[in-house]
Amino acid sequence: MAGDNTKAPGTGAPGTGTPVTGRPAWPATELGARTVSGIVLGLLVLGATLNGGWIFAVVWFLAGLAVVGEWLAITRTAPHRPLLAIAGLVLLGVVAGTRLAAPLPWLAGAAIIGLALLALLARPAAGRIWAPASLACALVVALVPVALRDDPRIGLAGPLWLFGVVWTTDIAAYFTGRSLGGPKLWPAVSPKKTWSGFCGGLIGATIVGGAVAAGARHLGATEALPLPLACALSALGSVMSQGGDLAESALKRAYGAKDSGRLIPGHGGVMDRLDGFFAAALLAGLLLVGLTLAGSS
Repeated sequence: MAGDNTKAPGTGAPGTGTPVTGRPAWPATELGARTVSGIVLGLLVLGATLNGGWIFAVVWFLAGLAVVGEWLAITRTAPHRPLLAIAGLVLLGVVAGTRLAAPLPWLAGAAIIGLALLALLARPAAGRIWAPASLACALVVALVPVALRDDPRIGLAGPLWLFGVVWTTDIAAYFTGRSLGGPKLWPAVSPKKTWSGFCGGLIGATIVGGAVAAGARHLGATEALPLPLACALSALGSVMSQGGDLAESALKRAYGAKDSGRLIPGHGGVMDRLDGFFAAALLAGLLLVGLTLAGSS
């Protein structure tokens, strides 16, 4: 009919019959893939957290090993396979030794020897920094969540607080930044991140971290933090998490990489998911060390 601009489903211009793709289905969009993979990973991690024990330790060992592999690949540090094998053996030894209550000097010695070997064998010159740095990061990722979970004074509350702070920071920053926009946080490193997203992540993580601490206290956790201190530490954890995210962005930009890998749909690589987690886990690890020293004095 003349003047009729309606189009039948699957056609292009009126009367042409040209197929068009249209908008992709929601799961095929970046946000859809990011959401689905995030939910799947979150459920797997939470299931392992509830189970604890060796299963939880293996999950974080694999995460740490993936971090080393992606870090070496991004920085083009060679020889890749020998370095990854050395880091993997050291990481496995320290994780297993920790689970088996090996003496602390032995574990520290193994880690130091591994770091030294990586620094000695890596090339080019920058690799002598990046290779041991990758293992140091992997040790934090693999050990801290398990140490928190295994500590009878903390138990589930520790890793749940860590997950709550990091995940809420990521989600709240993403949606707040997309909704409000505004001045960029550090455009030379991460052009999409905004100050509004930073503040949204900070506020959200402070609320959720405080809620986890309040819940732990309600359930009778022996080392549950007072709410004001828990909120302050949650805010600090959020800042460190976003700082870790920016640090990884700077590393990728320096080497011309968009993502650390392609393992996780919508997210990139494992490092892309654990950049902020590493920084917050470092804070949690330092707090755990302080708590242990205070208890032994």
